Amino acid sequence: MATLIYCINASLDGYIADENGNFDWSEPSEDAHAFFNDLQRSVATFLCGRRMYETMRVWDTVVLDDLSVVEREFAEAWRDTEKVVYSTTLDTVPEPRTRLERTFDPEAVQAMKDTAERDLQIGGAGLAGEAIRAGLVDRYVLRVLPTIVGGGTRALPDAVRVDLTLDTTRRFEDGSVLVDYSLR
Repeated sequence: MATLIYCINASLDGYIADENGNFDWSEPSEDAHAFFNDLQRSVATFLCGRRMYETMRVWDTVVLDDLSVVEREFAEAWRDTEKVVYSTTLDTVPEPRTRLERTFDPEAVQAMKDTAERDLQIGGAGLAGEAIRAGLVDRYVLRVLPTIVGGGTRALPDAVRVDLTLDTTRRFEDGSVLVDYSLR
C-alpha cells in the first residue's frame, strides 16, 4: 500500500498564504528545492484542488531551457507525475497526465493508495483537510518558514486531532525548517 503525503510550505504561524492569497514569501532556496525534487520523484500521483492546480500547472508548460537546473529537475519530475484535480468549476484540465474529478471521494482515494506502487501526494489546504478528516493522510511534510503573516489560508484544518511521530527534521539555507511526521 502506498503512503499519502501532505507536503506544504507554511509560515511560522501556520499559514500557506497570507490574507491576500500571497505566498511569495515561501519561495524555496536551492537546497529546499532539491529536497522537494527528490520527494516529487518518489510520487506517482498528485491530488490537488483547483487553486493548487492553477498554481502548479505552469510546471507542465514552462520552457525547460528558461529554468535553473534545480527548477528543471522539478519540472521534469512534475511532468512524470499523474495528477488528479478535484474541481466543480473547471471544465477541462488539458495538461498531459492530468484528469478531472468533480468530488473528493475518500473511498476512491483509499483504493488508489491500496493499488499504487509508489506514494501519492496531496496539495492544497482545503483538499488536504478533507483527506485528513477522512483519516487518509499518512505523512505530513511541512517546511516551516521564518515568516509570520498574521492570517490567511491555514496549513492544517481546525477541529481535527491526529497523533504523529517525528521522523525527520532538516534546516535549509534560507532558514526554513522541514518537519516530517508520520502517523503514530
